[in-house]
Amino acid sequence: MAASRGEKRSRVALVVAELSRRWAQLSLALQFLIVGGFGLVVLMLVVGLWVTWQIREGVIKNAAGTTALYVDSVIAPLLPDMRTGNELTDGVKQALDETLDQGALGKRLASFKLWRRDGKILYATDSALIGKVLTPSKNLIAAFGGSVAAEYDNLDPAEQEEQRDAKSPLLEIYSPVREPWSGEVVAVSEFYEVADDLRATLASALWWSSLVVAGATVTALAMLFAIVLQGSRTIVSQRSSLEGRLRELQELLAQNSALRQRVQRAAGRATALNERYLRRIGADLHDGPAQLVALAALRLDSPLLCAPDTPPSERQAEIANIHHTLGDALHEIRAICHGLVLPQIETSGVAEILKLAASEHERRTSSDVELELAPDLPELGTSEKISIYRFAQEGLNNAWRHGKGKDQTLKAMIKDGRLMVQVTDHGPGFKVVTREGLGLAGLRERIESIGGHFETVSSAAGTALTIALPLES
Repeated sequence: MAASRGEKRSRVALVVAELSRRWAQLSLALQFLIVGGFGLVVLMLVVGLWVTWQIREGVIKNAAGTTALYVDSVIAPLLPDMRTGNELTDGVKQALDETLDQGALGKRLASFKLWRRDGKILYATDSALIGKVLTPSKNLIAAFGGSVAAEYDNLDPAEQEEQRDAKSPLLEIYSPVREPWSGEVVAVSEFYEVADDLRATLASALWWSSLVVAGATVTALAMLFAIVLQGSRTIVSQRSSLEGRLRELQELLAQNSALRQRVQRAAGRATALNERYLRRIGADLHDGPAQLVALAALRLDSPLLCAPDTPPSERQAEIANIHHTLGDALHEIRAICHGLVLPQIETSGVAEILKLAASEHERRTSSDVELELAPDLPELGTSEKISIYRFAQEGLNNAWRHGKGKDQTLKAMIKDGRLMVQVTDHGPGFKVVTREGLGLAGLRERIESIGGHFETVSSAAGTALTIALPLES
């Protein structure tokens, strides 16, 4: 039993959640149309019923007032002094019969009674009721109090039995009968008037009041819906714009996160590469200039220089050899320093930097480099220009070592919003492995650290090293 109740609650919760989800998917305009339309329809019904009731009561009171005025002007003068006599003479009854059977009232009158205060019927169009004493109704008591009471088509069971032959709705009116000279209520007249005209009037009033209320409701709903619809469209447009910006922001955050990770990895690898650079420089100095300086130092202690009996020609030859060895060491030191020291490139453009790298390579290797530079190369920052210079320098060195300097070409162009720089040769190529050499690995880290892309393609037909740097829009 408890499990069954739990399942019912779960199903109800699921249904409520599904309805809430579908409701949330509707636009504000549709939500307003549903809720506001329902509310305004309910309000229209309430107002329409209230207006109709007010009109109905007003029409009934007007009809009752007209009948009461007729009684005061026509019926009351026919009655005797009700304070001195409690019965009506035959002459008075005949006068009432003739009066009630004539004119417009006679056509509409269904029945008539004249009541005394004690509930006795003094006169009635149905002669069988004359003389009977009945319990006064609330409307009869109100009429003896001086008020005109009326009810439309609302007969109690006894009255329905009495008016069973009536096929039209009846207007029941209780009107006080006052003495002309004192104004005292001495009797009450009870009319049952055929109310076909009243029914038509009430139906027309109901139709027109409903039409006016419905028109006002629809107009108000349409105006409010137009305002809400405009606001809803604005909100939807702004929401779409915000969602688009949010997606762009998320994409940018993802890109920034990826770039940050790349920079972190590049920084870690750069630390290791710097250490490897230092080791290579140390190895170059140790294996090159240091060995030559050591050799020169050993020759300074040779017997040719220390022995006093060494012939001058041999001593001069030894000194010349020492000078030559030291000169070679100095030359290698300068070559190493020349490869490490950057030229003045902060104020130079991309084309000038590439031309400088090509001319230095040609001077150093006595080879030719073909330049293919686009005329619209952009201005870049110092870090980008340093990276481009090092790429051209290392790429041309790679072409000289692996491609024998055959058809060395240095290109630069703008493609798809990026600056493309490429070094190619038609040498025998080399095998591109995952772990690149020190120079190419350092270039890759340098280029990727500034958001660029590095690519190496090598085959028996030649080698192409390419970098792509994004340009700011």
